[in-house]
Amino acid sequence: MPAPLNLSHCAANSLDSGLELISPSIQQWPQFEPALRLGVMASGNGSNFEAIQSSISAKALHADIRLLVVNNQGCGAEQRAERLNIPCELFDHRQFETRERLDHALVNAFLEADVDLIVMAGWMRIVTPVLIEAFPNRLLNIHPSLLPSFKGLDAVGQALQASVRISGCTAHLVQADVDTGPVIAQAAVPVLQDDSPESLALRIQAQEHRILPWAIALAGMQWRQTLAPSSSTDQG
Repeated sequence: MPAPLNLSHCAANSLDSGLELISPSIQQWPQFEPALRLGVMASGNGSNFEAIQSSISAKALHADIRLLVVNNQGCGAEQRAERLNIPCELFDHRQFETRERLDHALVNAFLEADVDLIVMAGWMRIVTPVLIEAFPNRLLNIHPSLLPSFKGLDAVGQALQASVRISGCTAHLVQADVDTGPVIAQAAVPVLQDDSPESLALRIQAQEHRILPWAIALAGMQWRQTLAPSSSTDQG
């Protein structure tokens, strides 16, 4: 079982003492009434999923994870959900004839859970318009690059192959094309001369843990203010 997530390693890397690496910068966390209701999708270890819950437990992100869905039985995310006592359902993609049928099942599960936002926290499947159109501007993804650079698989490897000096991660709303959609938040990470794919990926992941809860709060404000005016947010 994965060890409990330790966020002490998540301090920002420093490119320059005067440079803020996260944009928009993390400032005052909004309060929601009622708290944001979240669905989370994960395929693997689940560290981003637990980072969300850690932010909630720390009274930063004002939200409640209503449901985690996984597509790989016994994955780390599923084990973390069991330890954290968060509802989890398995949707094995191998049991569905098409991506659309899988996404129809996911839509029904998230509607039943009555979620405001859905967070793809390491969901390693391409989603279809079935899910995207059921939750327009309510589906958030985290990607290990500074989009629009290095879309798709192996973004870290792509960055190293391109010999860039700065990479990072992006939280964005999901649209039909892979790794597109409005950017909600980004964090920059320096690429070191001796970086391997593993070392760079670890530093990028640390920043994912920082910006994903913040991006959820920002996306939640947009959703509540523009699409659900009867709900409220409080910056104080």
